[in-house]
Amino acid sequence: MRAIVTGGAGFIGSHVVDALLARGDEVHLIDNLATGSRDNVPDGATLHVQDIRADLAPLFDEAGPEAVFHLAAQADVGTSVEKPDFDAAVNVVGTVRVLEAARRADAPVVFTSTGGAIYGECERPAREDDPRRPLSPYGTSKLAGEEYLATWNRLYGTRNVVCRLGNVYGPRQLPSLEGGVIAIFLDRLRDGKPTQIFGDGGQTRDFVYVGDVARALLAASARGDGVYNVGTGVATSVLDLHRLCARVAGSDAEPELVDARPGELRDSVLDPSRAAQDLGWRPELDLEQGLQTTWRWVKER
Repeated sequence: MRAIVTGGAGFIGSHVVDALLARGDEVHLIDNLATGSRDNVPDGATLHVQDIRADLAPLFDEAGPEAVFHLAAQADVGTSVEKPDFDAAVNVVGTVRVLEAARRADAPVVFTSTGGAIYGECERPAREDDPRRPLSPYGTSKLAGEEYLATWNRLYGTRNVVCRLGNVYGPRQLPSLEGGVIAIFLDRLRDGKPTQIFGDGGQTRDFVYVGDVARALLAASARGDGVYNVGTGVATSVLDLHRLCARVAGSDAEPELVDARPGELRDSVLDPSRAAQDLGWRPELDLEQGLQTTWRWVKER
């Protein structure tokens, strides 16, 4: 089929592009290259350098998509706190632009949302119908995007789908961007630099490999209906994560524990059982396997 991937030159988006090309699809990427890179654009995909806040109708008319994967976003929590208007412009207005262009093209949208930033603290793996308590403008803007998708589905009978992602990691994730704790650890371990953990290291996260996420998004496009968590359901402490990273890097380095950051979640884990039931999707790589694959990429970068 013909597909459009917004943010397709970014970390997760480029893996979605790879998965689409691997099955023979025609793929168009929309990316303003603010955080994405031309180096992530594979042969066989067409890059359109454009901001999602612009008029997307001409581009969609040209590409004629049959499916849209919307990953372009302002994804830095700190930026969302400092510039909530900018965050909303990209994540809310930009999403509405994508929805309208996709509606006119009669193409369903798969929207990548966030788990931790929407659910807040989790005493157990969060389910899709759990209360949503964003703690940052970023989480609120993503939740607003979800509600726009649901409204379009009710108003126009579209079949747009939401995927709430856990802590995604893997090749092409850069240590300079928000959420890349694994990228930061492996990058510093490679260079023999000290590593830091904010707080006592007991905080837990749900780390899911980017290739598994790409498979989930394609499955959601084909068979999804509603909202799906995309995670492993496994809680890993940041201290245990560091030990695994050091092991795959062949290092005995210990992290420095520094003051916790204000507002950081203690526990954030997703229940992926609905995706397993409806989409037939389950993560294939456990954390150590995924870290080994990521480490090979980090060493070569």
